[in-house]
Amino acid sequence: MKRIVFIFFLIFPHLGIFAQEVNLRLQQNQKGRLYIYWGWNRAWYSNSNITFKGDNYNFTLKDVFAKDRQSKFKPALYWNPATITIPQYNFRIGYFINSKYNISFGVDHMKYVMQQNQTVPIEGDINLKDSPYNNSYSNQNETLTEDFLKFEHTDGLNYIHVALRRQDSFLKLKRLELSSVIGIESGILLPKTNTTLLGMERYDEFHLSGYGFSSVFALNISPWKGFFLQPELKGGFLNLPDIRTTKSTSDKANQHFGFLQFNIVFGASIQLSKKPRTNSSL
Repeated sequence: MKRIVFIFFLIFPHLGIFAQEVNLRLQQNQKGRLYIYWGWNRAWYSNSNITFKGDNYNFTLKDVFAKDRQSKFKPALYWNPATITIPQYNFRIGYFINSKYNISFGVDHMKYVMQQNQTVPIEGDINLKDSPYNNSYSNQNETLTEDFLKFEHTDGLNYIHVALRRQDSFLKLKRLELSSVIGIESGILLPKTNTTLLGMERYDEFHLSGYGFSSVFALNISPWKGFFLQPELKGGFLNLPDIRTTKSTSDKANQHFGFLQFNIVFGASIQLSKKPRTNSSL
């Protein structure tokens, strides 16, 4: 999967140049067209430092590794309306403001799972009542057992954002049309963070925790008008300065990291307003 993503990322930026050179068919005017799509994602995250602050403790775990959590494919899970939001999914609705550009609203439901039992450097102080972890740390190594910390954005790492995208048709053969898609995005992070910290009671609630920026490259494959399949490669930066970790509002964490996402989505579009006639030529 990583090799496929790398090849896609390497080749995709050249599609626009290829389209201009071959000039197979002029872009159809899509102004006034509404589209909606749904699909699923794989995600990868850079390592990050996570700082935990509260009454009688303030410490940082360095270079923490995390990965996503895929749901095993079962039609009853992926297609049942009652469970469709459990897997890692992507939802988007957008509108073409002119022939090439569209604005859209999207939700990327990722899952971020800190890997248990990894050993990382720790720096700071813990001074809780009767805690076996009370100490002043200066880059000592600590193994992240579940007794020390469980930390997951698993319901999930919700990136809610708006996007500006450009779509250019570069190949049309009978009913099949291929288009390149590029875009920039920005929005908020509303994770439901599952945390058990230093033996305190488990906490798992939604909380507005930060913001993100991203860009996307995609290939739109339309086998017939009004329907499409779209593989996407997305990357960006997520900053979470205000993560809730316990029932106490004084207990918080912060982290920031980069992410890479590979998505497969499918959708449909309809024309909402009358568009001007355009001529096409070979």
